[in-house]
Amino acid sequence: MSAPEKMEFRTELKQLLHLITHSLYSNKRVFLRELVSNASDAIHKLRFDSLDSESLLENDKDFKIHLIPDAKRGRLTIRDNGIGMSRAAIIENLGTVARSGTKAFLDKVKEATAANRPDLIGQFGVGFYSAYMVADQLEVYSRQAGDPADAGVRWVSDGQGEFTVEPANRPSRGTEVILHLKEEDKEEFTNAYTLEQIVKQFSDFIEIPVVLHTEKEKDESDDENADKEQAKEEKPLEIEERVINSQKALWLRPKNEITPEEYNAFYTNLTGDTEPPAKVIHYAGEGSVEFKVLLFIPSKRPYGFDYGDAKGGPRLYVQRVLIMDHCEELLPRYMRFVAGLVDCPDLPLNISREILQHNKVLETIRKDATKEVLKALRVLKEDDAEKYRSFFDGLGGVLKEGVREDFANREQVAGLFLFPSLKTPAADRISLDQYIEAAPAGQEEIFFLTGDSDALLRSSPIVEAYKAKERDVLFLTEPVDEYMLPGITMFKGKKLRSADAEKAPDDVAEKTETTGPVKGLLELMKKWLPEVSDVRVSNRLVESACCLVTPSGAMSSHLERMLERMGHADAPKSKRILEVNSSHKAINALAELAEKAPEDARLAAYSQLLLEEAMLAEGTPLPEPAAHAQRISDLIARDASR
Repeated sequence: MSAPEKMEFRTELKQLLHLITHSLYSNKRVFLRELVSNASDAIHKLRFDSLDSESLLENDKDFKIHLIPDAKRGRLTIRDNGIGMSRAAIIENLGTVARSGTKAFLDKVKEATAANRPDLIGQFGVGFYSAYMVADQLEVYSRQAGDPADAGVRWVSDGQGEFTVEPANRPSRGTEVILHLKEEDKEEFTNAYTLEQIVKQFSDFIEIPVVLHTEKEKDESDDENADKEQAKEEKPLEIEERVINSQKALWLRPKNEITPEEYNAFYTNLTGDTEPPAKVIHYAGEGSVEFKVLLFIPSKRPYGFDYGDAKGGPRLYVQRVLIMDHCEELLPRYMRFVAGLVDCPDLPLNISREILQHNKVLETIRKDATKEVLKALRVLKEDDAEKYRSFFDGLGGVLKEGVREDFANREQVAGLFLFPSLKTPAADRISLDQYIEAAPAGQEEIFFLTGDSDALLRSSPIVEAYKAKERDVLFLTEPVDEYMLPGITMFKGKKLRSADAEKAPDDVAEKTETTGPVKGLLELMKKWLPEVSDVRVSNRLVESACCLVTPSGAMSSHLERMLERMGHADAPKSKRILEVNSSHKAINALAELAEKAPEDARLAAYSQLLLEEAMLAEGTPLPEPAAHAQRISDLIARDASR
């Protein structure tokens, strides 16, 4: 046998290894994904080549990838019985960084039919070197399928610029990669539980069985000659081999072969949610871009779901291998409640496989998946109102973000919303389409009112005229509604209009008149109430004495309250308009008093009480509750003493 031959790498490996170790991968556990993927590729290559030359299989069709931890020696071995490498191939592929045998093989088989084309993952030739994140030396044994046993080769390198190659007798084909682990990584990456968890995370669905070798104490109960005393001191061990990946890529199976129970089990395993999904979206994208999609819409807000959580997006797989846990580029952020995965062999990745390049393939998948999710939600809403209501009650707030974030689909998204309304029983909800269908002929606007609760808005003075004219008003009570509104000023040709806007709509406005005494009262109230921008007679009040309305272009009182609660005390605030009901007996009484005794001190106190009454009716906290209480007490004392 010839002596080992020492060679130099064909690139500045030290610099590249530093990049791989410190920058290319955010999680060093991915080294195992890369090595398992390489082993899977090697097996698929052999399967493909054996179509023309079955002798390459060497009577061994039991394809497996073996993980062999050795805690005593601090080593981890990954072994496959795939195509293997010759001496020339191992120098070419492992001696040249970024030289990928897989990529060359892709070129070789690009003319093959889709049915015969093998599953290939690696494309950039640096995945192998990710092992240097956890190992200070790599040792590779390999023999190419079809070569004699003495044609095997051994490759060794510490990644510092040189490697050695020497002959090695290999009775079986395939490749064995031995990682001499760094001191700080020995315990973690020889731990059977850790290795199993990494495989389940990244490589659970590859179709090649991944077999974990573990040591266990040998059972010698039937060995009558065993030295029991020696057994107490040195318990012999035996190796147990166990398949640790499921190999069940549900999304690759035809839909008609999958039961609801299988979908539910997969969803539960994927998300931890114990409730079955409300909707399953399972299809294959065809055409210039091929991909598989398996998505789930939850039946309600999953436990632990955080509205503000930045993490969203389905898992991304490339030929069954997990590339990203949360691929935000695959769906818009407002669909972050959607769980599932996309598997696309055609998706170009950067060399770490962890960050997607923005390209037409990605845009195609995103556009298509978004369309399918919107379609599924629409079908659920139309076919099962109760189930959709459960979903929307928990996650509608996230969906509402879509009208601001997805301009192309904003009307479709808005059509999925549900709201309480003035004419709808408190426990029910209606959609924008239902609102339009029920509106009187000629109504060209959709009226809404924002506030803190359904109950508060139902009793608001603002809606009295709408109720009298049998006009419905949608109640927007979620914090996200204020964010949503600028994105949906129109829906199916109908303009959205706030019921508390400065000018009441003509088809809702009541007839009013400003008599002499009332006109005089208004002038005095403007002087006594500098907190408001104007005091005027209302054409929207029926029963209440007064209300506050929002000046044109100003923030609603609800939004101002929200910002204040969020700590934005410096947010701009606008003075509101106080409207009074000229037909109300309290206003008429004050008008008479103002006409007789305009300097009466009670007028200022009563005016302040009316303003505070309007503030309480809309849900705005009083700036001085104690002063309000004192004014009420003084009023009671005066009236009770008469």
